[in-house]
Amino acid sequence: MFAHNKRLQYTVRVSEPNPGLANLMLEQFGGPQGELAAAMRYFTQAVAEDDPGRKDMLFDIATEELSHLEVIGNIVCMLNKGAKGRLAEAVDEEGEMYRRITGAGNDSHITQVLYGAGAPLTNSAGVPWTAAYIDSISEPTADLRSNIAAEARAKIVYERLIALTPDPGVREALGFLMTREIAHQKSFEKALYSIQPNFPPGKTAGRPEFASVYYNMSQGGPELNGPWNSGEKWQVVSDRDQQVGVDGGGGESSVTLSTEDAELLNQMARRTMSDPSADPLTGAELGMTADPGAIDSASAAGGKIPPTPDGSVPHATPGQTRH
Repeated sequence: MFAHNKRLQYTVRVSEPNPGLANLMLEQFGGPQGELAAAMRYFTQAVAEDDPGRKDMLFDIATEELSHLEVIGNIVCMLNKGAKGRLAEAVDEEGEMYRRITGAGNDSHITQVLYGAGAPLTNSAGVPWTAAYIDSISEPTADLRSNIAAEARAKIVYERLIALTPDPGVREALGFLMTREIAHQKSFEKALYSIQPNFPPGKTAGRPEFASVYYNMSQGGPELNGPWNSGEKWQVVSDRDQQVGVDGGGGESSVTLSTEDAELLNQMARRTMSDPSADPLTGAELGMTADPGAIDSASAAGGKIPPTPDGSVPHATPGQTRH
């Protein structure tokens, strides 16, 4: 059950309208790293979660993300307030209204015109929000790692938005939202490491002969080594011949078919077999022919276009009609 409180989680103070900034703010409203995506990600995870502690945490954070969505939505609408009445009442001449909307590099016509200066569920480019942004797989050791990364990406977007505006009230509100991303990362990481063991994700262990092998497949330039590809914990394979058929086989693909399927497959192969000795006349070659009469000669010559006296294949000259 949800109960809405009309007071925002954080007070929104916008110094002056800025439709261009409002358009950019939509990235955190209806974008892939935005608050709605976060709320839906954690809410759907909470519904499926069987651990009571993680379930409670996910519901709490999902609900807070809806509160953040409300804060961002209010910022967008406040930044658009200056244009809302002008658009609704059409007080400006067409040219002046267009200048106000698109001036100074402002590309916020999407929110100002199409959505009446509101806060649509789109990203800053006008792409509608989609559930495809939600990548949950209902395995806590995988989902919690994804949640940590999602909060990190959202924090980076907030940093970039803060750098774009001098408005102190907007910067303050965005700073609060950015800081809450850090707090959520901490909660998700604590929850992840409260599961032991938590790596690799899931239940099934990897095959030990491959689990600590590093295949050095990108070669031909500087080789930079670190703990991710060198040291006692890694077996490094750089020999190209040892990077194929690593299971001990030849590296080919095969399938066992029934007698009927094998015969049908062979029948199809015989029917569609190419003749390597054939050299048919093609449409491309016909298009290159300067003399339409050469087509008949080519057909008579078994598909060969007769060469010109200098031995070259004739081409159409500029402006000449090709048949």
